[in-house]
Amino acid sequence: MRYKIELCYKGTNYSGWQRQPNANTVQQTLEDSFNLIFGESGEITGCGRTDAGVHAKFYVAHFDSEKTYNISSVNRLNRFLPNDIAILDITKINDDFHARFSAKSRTYEYNICTKKDPFLQEYSLYVHGSLNIKLMQEALSRLYNYNDFTSFSKLHTDVKTNNCQILNAEIRQEQDNIIISLTADRFLRNMVRAIVGTVIKVGRERISVSDFCKIIELRNRGNAGQSVSADGLFLVNVEY
Repeated sequence: MRYKIELCYKGTNYSGWQRQPNANTVQQTLEDSFNLIFGESGEITGCGRTDAGVHAKFYVAHFDSEKTYNISSVNRLNRFLPNDIAILDITKINDDFHARFSAKSRTYEYNICTKKDPFLQEYSLYVHGSLNIKLMQEALSRLYNYNDFTSFSKLHTDVKTNNCQILNAEIRQEQDNIIISLTADRFLRNMVRAIVGTVIKVGRERISVSDFCKIIELRNRGNAGQSVSADGLFLVNVEY
């Protein structure tokens, strides 16, 4: 039987989702927990990588098992797992479901704080001074016009194409907090953080919206802004 897992995690202490040698990852922590509690030694497949330090308010994975899992299984896992990982649900799913390849879109949010707040430092980027929100939204809206986002991709990755379709790109302000929300059919490594870093330059009026478009068109990572820290980045939804 195939099962779908819905979970959330605080990524501060992890080198992302994917299991890596000599690194603490969410996937390894989850697989080790399943092995110790239920005697399951198979792989748990996630909906995608998240960079080191990135959080997930909603993450989806799947695994195959001959055993039966229910709400009692969720409770046992949550009692055993560290406090920065929580299982939301485990449900039986069709055998053709794939956490990664069945996904139609993913939504990330990046949190920016314009007022220094020590209680938000692990979950947002503190930006001193004002930002031009109108210009930032104008720049984000230009993302719809492009498909090749090489300028915002981590260098030397193993993907076959840097093409993505942006389905939604918006910014909203809630008092001293600014949230940038991006939805796409897929994301490149480091893509959201690079976009945010470049859009902040627009908001500070260091580059224009036209410059932002030229950066995309040049398809050169060196022309874009610096990637912002992982602290403020959350995966918030996966659509199937």
